Amino acid sequence: MHHHGYLWASPKQRFDDEALRRPAHPDPPPPGSRPELVRRHREVAAEFPRTDLPPLETAYWLVKPAGLVRGTWQAPQDAARWLFAQLAAHAERFASSAERSPTRLKALERSATARLTQGGDVSHGFYLERPTFLSLALLCCTPNPAMPKLPCPLSPEGTRA
Repeated sequence: MHHHGYLWASPKQRFDDEALRRPAHPDPPPPGSRPELVRRHREVAAEFPRTDLPPLETAYWLVKPAGLVRGTWQAPQDAARWLFAQLAAHAERFASSAERSPTRLKALERSATARLTQGGDVSHGFYLERPTFLSLALLCCTPNPAMPKLPCPLSPEGTRA
C-alpha cells in the first residue's frame, strides 16, 4: 500500500458545483426525459473524471487524472509530513485564526499519520481569504479501503486519457 496526496485551491464558487464533484448515476435518464436532464447527465459523466474539483467522496480522487497527484509516499508519516507542509504554507491565509495555530497544525499531522496507518483516507478543507477554498487529501492506494476496485492512477491500468 502507498499514499497519494492531492491539493486543490480555487474560488469557493467553483467548489460549490456539487454536480461535478460526484460521479454521474450509472444509468442514464430514461427515454423521454427532459433534454436538459439528458444533457446534464452526459456533461457530468464526461467531466467528473477529468475535472480537478475535489470529489465529495475522497476515494474518487483515484479516478481523476494522474497529473493531479501531488506526491506519493510509502510511509504514512511521510504523507502526513507533506500535509503539514501544505497546511503551514497556507496557514497565513486561513479565514479562521484558530486554524492557524501551529499546535493545531501539528495535531492534524499526528491525526493524519494515525488515520493513514490504520488504512483510512484523510481529507481537510479550509476557507482562505478572497473567498477561496483549500482542499487537501491523502489517500491509501492499492487498494483503497473505501473503494478497493479503483485502480491506482499512476499504474498502467489506472492510466487515463
